[in-house]
Amino acid sequence: MLHHLSFGVADIERASAFYDAVLAPLGYGRVWSDLRPGEAGQAVGYGLPGGGDKLALKLRPEGQRPPGPGFHLAFAAPDRDAVDRFHEAALHHGGRDNGAPGLRAHYGPHYYAGFVVDPDGHAIEAVFNEPV
Repeated sequence: MLHHLSFGVADIERASAFYDAVLAPLGYGRVWSDLRPGEAGQAVGYGLPGGGDKLALKLRPEGQRPPGPGFHLAFAAPDRDAVDRFHEAALHHGGRDNGAPGLRAHYGPHYYAGFVVDPDGHAIEAVFNEPV
């Protein structure tokens, strides 16, 4: 259903370093960049290697605001270890813990997820939802 999603960020260098680190354990990476230090309109895109972007970060230093309560973006993880590494990388690169990795039985018997808030205030999650 969704083609891609964009987040406005206040500091494109900080945001791209954060997403480079947290998406790598999940198998995603930067698929394009339009970085021109000091200029407006900078952006980067993330997705599967060799594919198009599914998440774009767009520089909006003039007052970007993340969506309000109730919105978050969940990334599919290949296994539980990737969820753990996503969460660890997020905390190491300026993210805030919003729920340590673990089973969430209220979402289903195999729902293993970790939740963080990125440096710009976007709520994100990595989830693996298969039996092990």
